Amino acid sequence: MPISKIDIDNKRFGRTFRGYDPREVDAFLQEVSEEMGDLSDERQRLQESVARLENLLDEHKQREQTLRDTLMTTQKMIDQLKANARKEAQLIIDEAQARAEDMLNQSHLRLAQIHDDIVELKRQRTQFEVKLKSLLDAHQKMLELESREQEELDSMESKLKFFKKAT
Repeated sequence: MPISKIDIDNKRFGRTFRGYDPREVDAFLQEVSEEMGDLSDERQRLQESVARLENLLDEHKQREQTLRDTLMTTQKMIDQLKANARKEAQLIIDEAQARAEDMLNQSHLRLAQIHDDIVELKRQRTQFEVKLKSLLDAHQKMLELESREQEELDSMESKLKFFKKAT
């Protein structure tokens, strides 16, 4: 059971014939009582200070935990953002590669089409040349035939003139 200053102040001893001097005992008890009062007050102040410091410590621990939680959440968000950025970058790269492949395929198709067009144009040119040669040959033959016919006509005409003169 704790002893308080009031307990010491109110404590009274019984008197004996050869006991201690009551004034000295009372004076000592008064000193002890005051010291106990001072110690009790100091203890009360220290308890209040400890309580206040414990509250501050709890607040700091809560803040520290909040900061840790915030840092963990931030780190998770950063990691998530990095992962999303990597995924998005990979999607962009994949899309660009797919478009490049499409463009390359279209270019190959266009090149094949142009090649086919060139082959067709060469074929048409050859056909045109053959037809033109054939047409020129036909015209040349016609001209040669006409020239022969003209010569025959001229020959006949001169024979006819000769016969007319002779007759």
